[in-house]
Amino acid sequence: MADRQSRLDTVASFDGKHVWFATGERLNALDPESGQVLRSLDVAADAGTAFDGEYLFQIGDAVIRKIDPKTGEVIATIPAPGGGGDSGLAWAEGSLWVGQHRGRKIHQVDPETGEVLRTIESDRFVTGVTWVDGELWHGTWEDSGSDLRRIGPETGEVLERLDMPPGTGVSGLGSDGGDRFFCGDGSNGKVRAVRRPRHGLK
Repeated sequence: MADRQSRLDTVASFDGKHVWFATGERLNALDPESGQVLRSLDVAADAGTAFDGEYLFQIGDAVIRKIDPKTGEVIATIPAPGGGGDSGLAWAEGSLWVGQHRGRKIHQVDPETGEVLRTIESDRFVTGVTWVDGELWHGTWEDSGSDLRRIGPETGEVLERLDMPPGTGVSGLGSDGGDRFFCGDGSNGKVRAVRRPRHGLK
């Protein structure tokens, strides 16, 4: 496990080159190798970020904004399902997947209309959401404990769990599409690169 020092509230998405993370009023692009912030976009960025291969999607002010990463222009806006309690965002299967923090839920959302297509229940606070290799993962942080969980997208059943070290609080979750997760550590202001297990707890 490696970590990069940075100020952040949440880390959410990898666009093939940069890890994008939110710090309230800005969306920042981090070089995952050097830990340097290379770009910042002036946009409300309270929670999760997603990347569909062309556009960024960013939660802020109880809405989800579709953003052109080249220009920073907001292309469209849809309501966020948690109404301000949203905590993570991922793109998969043509949909946005949105964590609802204290609601302990993950919503599958139509990216054009904001309609909730499916809701998955969790038994812990949801602090980040990501898809990788057809697997749905989410971060948790509750009662001083934090972990990463692979869950069944139909049932919400926990299929695998990776416990974080004591003192680590996962405040956001993204994947590089391979063997690395990028986790915002809200307890100490770091972005952590965590190796994705191939064989974990079932």
